[in-house]
Amino acid sequence: MKITVETLRGFKGVRPFGALTAYDYPGARLLDEAGVPVILVGDSLGMVVLGHPDTTSVTMDDMVHHLRAVCRARPRALVGADLPYKAYETPAQAVRNARRLVESGAEYVKAEGGREILPQIRAILAGGIPFMGHLGMLPQHVVEEGGKYRMKGRDEVGRQRLLEDAIALEEAGAFAAVLELVTPPVAAEIRGACPRLLTVGIGSGPDCDGQILVTHDLVGAFPWFTPRFVTPLARTGESIRSSAQQWLASLATRA
Repeated sequence: MKITVETLRGFKGVRPFGALTAYDYPGARLLDEAGVPVILVGDSLGMVVLGHPDTTSVTMDDMVHHLRAVCRARPRALVGADLPYKAYETPAQAVRNARRLVESGAEYVKAEGGREILPQIRAILAGGIPFMGHLGMLPQHVVEEGGKYRMKGRDEVGRQRLLEDAIALEEAGAFAAVLELVTPPVAAEIRGACPRLLTVGIGSGPDCDGQILVTHDLVGAFPWFTPRFVTPLARTGESIRSSAQQWLASLATRA
């Protein structure tokens, strides 16, 4: 049965769910065969696929290209995509680019920010497009913060800002929000304060409705960097390197 936004809402308070990123056909198909209920075509592709230092170089064309590849797997999972950096600076631009993602197969769109992008969020939702928010550490703004990935919600000002942003997202009609590098007590507080908003944690502790990871981090496919909150369950990067070395060695024996 196809997973929908309403399916996910039914998990609230019942059981946690998992979400993972995909950027191509085989990745999406494998995740779907594993039963992953939510797939995000994340702008993290800028780093783990395209080799950029951060997400800010990812374009709408990049997102559309990888989203279409994922959707060719016809996953049972709910598939969404990030609106990339500078793709939602005005409500009109946000709706235009959100529609482009939907036309390419996305069943929801995600963007970073809280009250400062409420006009864009309301415009997207008014267009009938399900919306997932993203609060806490915002990768598209990491350059502005000096390139450091810092925990959010450590002080009272930060806690209050996150809580008010989450409530604003819920009131606007967002069905979920990623909480990235939010202190676990604040993430738990947001979950309790927002009964209609699904909280999806990444590096924010166990007390969220769901958890999301970059698949490359989970399976060790990007061995040059692993976030401190991830323990890889496979070492596919090392396996690829080793397989290539073994194959080259076998060719040498034939000479």
